[in-house]
Amino acid sequence: MLSAKLLSGNSPVFKCLKTLHSRSARAFSAGAASLGSVGLKGRSCLTLKDFSSDEIKRLLWVSADLKHRIKQEKQYLPLLQGKSIAMIFEKRSTRTRMSTETGFALLGGHPCFLTSQDIHLGVNESCRDTARVLSGFCDIVLARVYSHSTLEELDEAASVPIINGLSDLYHPIQILADFLTLQEHYGSLSGLTVSWIGDGNNVLHSFMMTAAKLGVHLKIATPKGYEPEKSVIQEAQKLSKEHGTQLLLTSDPMEAAHGSNVLVTDTWVSMGQEEEKKKRLRDFHGYQITMKTGSVAKPDWTFLHCLPRKMEEVDDEVFYSSRSLVFPEAENRKWTIMGLMVSLMTDYTPQTPTPKF
Repeated sequence: MLSAKLLSGNSPVFKCLKTLHSRSARAFSAGAASLGSVGLKGRSCLTLKDFSSDEIKRLLWVSADLKHRIKQEKQYLPLLQGKSIAMIFEKRSTRTRMSTETGFALLGGHPCFLTSQDIHLGVNESCRDTARVLSGFCDIVLARVYSHSTLEELDEAASVPIINGLSDLYHPIQILADFLTLQEHYGSLSGLTVSWIGDGNNVLHSFMMTAAKLGVHLKIATPKGYEPEKSVIQEAQKLSKEHGTQLLLTSDPMEAAHGSNVLVTDTWVSMGQEEEKKKRLRDFHGYQITMKTGSVAKPDWTFLHCLPRKMEEVDDEVFYSSRSLVFPEAENRKWTIMGLMVSLMTDYTPQTPTPKF
């Protein structure tokens, strides 16, 4: 133990500790001030590739703040009163529709749901014309589409923010929910290792555009022929180098899982790939996440899946275990889409302290 003399106000040890504390406090204050000055109003969100580290942290902070104030403190925050959102869905969804509709309404706004039966993007009317029409009716548009180029066309012509509710290339709103879930569970994100075991799809692409910016290491295992897009890999490698994180690509699930904090997978057969199901199930043999997979991960490992889940992707023992965060992850789709919409539409400043990232 340090003696009272060593810890006296004039001792070198005391002065050193005081200096370290002062530096730590300044660093925390600087971090909070940095995030507090980030403005996103008027922006669109097609991919988190377009967002900086501080901008993503700001989105997570606003989301956590809204969750605390509304869920825990039971506050009513009509931040979007008098506003409306057009929700275009070329693809069905439970979580994206429910989180957006309930979240927008909870904030005092009016959601308008449009299916392919209501609106035919690029068929009866061009995407550009649709974007201009909806800009006159609504304050923001969320579109869940097959082709990412559809979102780019909408965004180019619209005068209101466009949110990617899912495309063939990216799924940014899912990744915001995933990282909020991990931040809540582990207390911070920097230094965590996330292992993706499955298809090189849109969800993985969004992980690759985000992880390094939050100080998260990423290990990826995909079967040969199912790797992420080359352009996405190149950008992820650049981000990893820039932020000093590790990025591993392999075809061995156990190699990817080794030393990991978080094991993640997703569907092996996405909507529109039903004809490939038999071949995909054959090619993904050995990629099911089980307790055996987790045996090489870190002792505190957890599991994520964006849902809906199939048995071949992860067994019941893992999926329904205490390590599984899938249901808090699903709920956080609501708080993060709310945080995103508030950030893109208002000048809202969070009232709760900045989380540790």
